Amino acid sequence: MIVGTPREIKNHEYRVGLTPESVRELVSQGNEVWIETGAGLGIGATDEEFESAGGIIKPDAKSIFDGCEMIVKVKEPQAVERAMLREGQILYTYLHLAPDPDQTRELVDSGATAIAYETVTGPGGILPLLKPMSQVAGRMSIQAGATALQKEHQGRGVLIGGVPGVMPANVVVIGGGVVGFNAAQMAVGLGGRVSILDRNPEVLEELGTHFENRAATRFSNKANLEEAVFEADLVIGAVLIPGASAPKLISREMLGMMKPGAVLVDVAIDQGGCFETSKATTHADPTYVVDDIVHYCVANMPGAVARTSTYALNNVTLPHALRIARMGWKAALLDNPHLADGLNVHAGRVTYGAVAEELGYDHLPIAEALAS
Repeated sequence: MIVGTPREIKNHEYRVGLTPESVRELVSQGNEVWIETGAGLGIGATDEEFESAGGIIKPDAKSIFDGCEMIVKVKEPQAVERAMLREGQILYTYLHLAPDPDQTRELVDSGATAIAYETVTGPGGILPLLKPMSQVAGRMSIQAGATALQKEHQGRGVLIGGVPGVMPANVVVIGGGVVGFNAAQMAVGLGGRVSILDRNPEVLEELGTHFENRAATRFSNKANLEEAVFEADLVIGAVLIPGASAPKLISREMLGMMKPGAVLVDVAIDQGGCFETSKATTHADPTYVVDDIVHYCVANMPGAVARTSTYALNNVTLPHALRIARMGWKAALLDNPHLADGLNVHAGRVTYGAVAEELGYDHLPIAEALAS
């Protein structure tokens, strides 16, 4: 199979779909791999390194999209990239379609087969291709929140760990999954007073066992959520419903009861955000203020630590890429039901139920798409 990776063009996105090491693995199995010139510079990988791994350097993205059977990316294709997709082509990347009707419509119109990293599953319902970026984003959320709390960023001027004689920051993490766990780890490590809210008693028990008295756990109902948020210096939104839009847990009205200069970090912004006042921002302009509350809503947080993120991502995406390249997309998905869960769009139809329901498409079940 001819596999291609273009340079990422989303604002301040420095990751790349394939590392030189991944290219070498694909080539060793008989595939041809095309890389757009400069695609790896954000992680310190030169064209020469890709060529040494057996890759073929192409001058622009059009060459990649025109000539390759499978496109491997990191972020969702931007409008100019979606216009280059064609019927029967395989797109393997993060998509986050539920809050993005324009992308969904254009992927449907393209006729391409789009497999989304974020809905590929693993044993026990885990999301293994989302997990490493959730780990990165969870840890980065505390770094970002700590910076946003500084006065020059219109924050409260609070140090997360405090100092002797001065109380540390009150950090509230909404959601006890991978993002929330990693955010809590970082906040606890910096010396913050940490509370984690979740609705799953088993998750709360696991978190309580892990953190013991270093972090408090609370069941997430409206009363507990309001009480925690109103006392918080920093709130991390870490709620995920796989493939669907995130629930709006903090309303505009609630901002008026929060401490002026408190910070909201919305890690769920890729899925539409879990705060009513959230809107996607970029690394170039990461924050804005609503009702005296600082919002940080960067939609590609892991892009700021591109090398760490790219290698962590390739560790989990490459095995499926190898399988698709070796077997073809349909045989690979039939062979592996967890990979099949990643199919979101195929031949002009939406195949992921939550996306179809959210955006009003007729749902083509994955099993039917594979049987056709």
